[in-house]
Amino acid sequence: MTVTATAATIPGYVAGTWEIDPVHSEVGFSVRHMMVSKVRGRFTKFSGEIVTTEDVLSSSVTAEIDLASIDTGAEARDNHLRSPDFFDVENHPTMTYRSTGLRQEGDHWVLDGELTLKGVTRRVPLTLEVNGFGPDAYGGTRAGFTASGEINRQDFGVTWNSAIEAGGVAVADKVSIHLEIEAVLKS
Repeated sequence: MTVTATAATIPGYVAGTWEIDPVHSEVGFSVRHMMVSKVRGRFTKFSGEIVTTEDVLSSSVTAEIDLASIDTGAEARDNHLRSPDFFDVENHPTMTYRSTGLRQEGDHWVLDGELTLKGVTRRVPLTLEVNGFGPDAYGGTRAGFTASGEINRQDFGVTWNSAIEAGGVAVADKVSIHLEIEAVLKS
């Protein structure tokens, strides 16, 4: 069921242009490893802009992630992820996301968009939670959002894997995306 939303349906909603605050935000992921557990990681360098409009459904997001900034807590693994086996950061230093639409489905929001990784662009919808809008301690205005989704890494040409002797593979294809975003209203 699709519902039409207005700014009045979101408490404290503020229309404007927002800059993602990387100090108070996180771009993270998790992927199954060795078929038994999940490895979590994050990117420490990213930027983006959110434009909230009076017509909520016309709002948009753009983001750029520095793939070399990957941090899984293991330097050797991070270096392997930067290599041509995975992200090939020498030839593809960034991953980008550009929204193509926003819709409300039942009690949640869906941000439709396109993710570009290793020169491949695919549609990736993100389930979006609007956490709130309000003043900050510095005289400005902040907004908070949580988003999640998943991709198949093979769809983006990230195909390296290794078979496990007992069956299965070292790295699953499904990657879960987790975003905690705080943004500052531009003056």
